[in-house]
Amino acid sequence: MSIRVIFLGTAGAIPTSQRSLPAVIMQRGNEQFMFDCGEAAQRQMVKAKVGFHKKMKIFLTHMHGDHLLGLPGLLQTMALMDRQRIVEVYGPVGIGQFLKCLQETLQFAPTFPVEIHELACSGTVCDEEEYIVTAAASNHVVPSFAFSFAEKPRAGKFHPEKARALGIPEGQAWSKLQHGQTCTLPDGREVTPSDISGPTRKGRKIVYTGDTRPFAEFAEFAADADLVIHEATFDDALAEKALVDGHSTPSQAAEEAKAAKAKSLILTHISARYTDASVLLEQAKKTFENTRVAEDFLELELPLGE
Repeated sequence: MSIRVIFLGTAGAIPTSQRSLPAVIMQRGNEQFMFDCGEAAQRQMVKAKVGFHKKMKIFLTHMHGDHLLGLPGLLQTMALMDRQRIVEVYGPVGIGQFLKCLQETLQFAPTFPVEIHELACSGTVCDEEEYIVTAAASNHVVPSFAFSFAEKPRAGKFHPEKARALGIPEGQAWSKLQHGQTCTLPDGREVTPSDISGPTRKGRKIVYTGDTRPFAEFAEFAADADLVIHEATFDDALAEKALVDGHSTPSQAAEEAKAAKAKSLILTHISARYTDASVLLEQAKKTFENTRVAEDFLELELPLGE
């Protein structure tokens, strides 16, 4: 299955006529993942033709309004659409109280369960059968996290001719071997997946930073990522302002991606001062060639590798 990444909002702090506030959707199979949820995220979802009823996890990097004030509206829109399926929300300590206060003030209750997971430190956020999401404490002006979505390794390519040569009957035995399980044949022989399959295949990895200065752990955290989505709020000439405000410049983002040996880099969280973001792209490309600057509704496809 492919992974589809849609940038719903790419602005930093203040929306513009071209850029909405931070929100990224990732679709994989029947699941949908959202990273940050700026204001009007649900409208951006409508424009991007992103559904509201899929299995969904929402990851919030920190407790600043431009990254989470879209969440109440999104949940209310889902309720008005009579969503029934659970929504899981992961974010820093305080997100639970934030949502509780809003619901009490607005006299609003979702039609579906909202499960809150508050994160106090780096580590595993959720560990599912096919993927794992981890968080790393980043370097903003308030407690904040970067997130890594990584698929678990897949079984190697199945070779039917090898299975037939070993006398393995088609059907249940083939299925078990293709799913990484050892199989005992009617004659008592044990066959392992490595007997009839190629080497294990590496899964895809996507890293989303949220707001952050560069931080020492990033290279290891994002190691070998297929895609790094990194903030670049200010250009290199404003490096001192970026440091004070807890942000990164394009060159710093590019250095982080290079150190992580990432395959590609997308810059986002663009300050409203840049009606033309080409200067940010030029600065990043000097260090990391495979860079793009995100725009609202940019879509990327990450196909399943062999």
